[in-house]
Amino acid sequence: MADTTGMLPETSVTKRVASGFQMRLRTREAVIAYIFLAPFIIFFSVFVVRAVITAVQMSFFDWHIMRPVHKDVGLGNYIELLNDPVWWQALRNTLIFAIMTVTGTTVVSLLCAVAVTQRIRAAGFFRVLLYMPQLLSVGVVGLTWVWLLNTQFGVINYALSWFGIPPVNWLGNENLVLPALSLTTIWWGFGFPMLIFIAGLQGIPEQLYEAARIDGGNGWQIFRYITLPLLRPTILFVTVTGLIAHFQVFGQVFIISNGGPGRASYTVIFYLFQQAWTAFRMGYGAAVAITLAIIIATFTIVQFRFFGRRVEY
Repeated sequence: MADTTGMLPETSVTKRVASGFQMRLRTREAVIAYIFLAPFIIFFSVFVVRAVITAVQMSFFDWHIMRPVHKDVGLGNYIELLNDPVWWQALRNTLIFAIMTVTGTTVVSLLCAVAVTQRIRAAGFFRVLLYMPQLLSVGVVGLTWVWLLNTQFGVINYALSWFGIPPVNWLGNENLVLPALSLTTIWWGFGFPMLIFIAGLQGIPEQLYEAARIDGGNGWQIFRYITLPLLRPTILFVTVTGLIAHFQVFGQVFIISNGGPGRASYTVIFYLFQQAWTAFRMGYGAAVAITLAIIIATFTIVQFRFFGRRVEY
């Protein structure tokens, strides 16, 4: 019988050497990872974290850009904000716009994603074609839709005239300006959510569809009982990110309607712009920004609490 007692110390040493090598390898990988992350961490710390801290500090002062000394007002800016009817109107308009746009974008992008994932010719071409509006700048989109929605020579009113519908004053009617802005934003922004839905659809196992067809399921039943439940994580992601983005709408409002008619399209960011960069009330504008951030965070938490529970993985 062979004596193996002499091998134990060598085996122990080998394990210690291997463990030390693995630890050095992990340390090296961590150092390399942090080196690659360093530019982003520095950028985030300087331009995001520092900016947020500065904005919170400014919101407690009567910070006027043209004054060398800024008076400490405590919660005065927030109290004035809560008592300002223009703020409440801007918040109401923003909420209506965000809900309309998120709902429309989710539906349109999902339908387009389902369409271009079918076995059709030139599916890649149609994906590119549908995504192309996303590549345009807000200035190009705004000026284009100002022309399309024009009451006298707009293409949309011209198309409606074929059905005997008189010209519609899209941007001059208080009841139509927000739907018009929402339509503009849906057309502009549904491309990226469409790509997210395409990725989600491609992640659904084909065997589930084959089993449903064998059991006699039609297209609507397959979509309702298989596609939609398995897309809930994707739908949650699209709606949460969309709500965050559309609560901060500014470019379309500034270019297309300029907050009008009256204040029918006044949004929170447009209100912030007017206070901070027209009236030079930076402290009050900071209070508006902080309040909006709290509202967005609250809506995001509510979405995850009530809709995230029903997500099926």
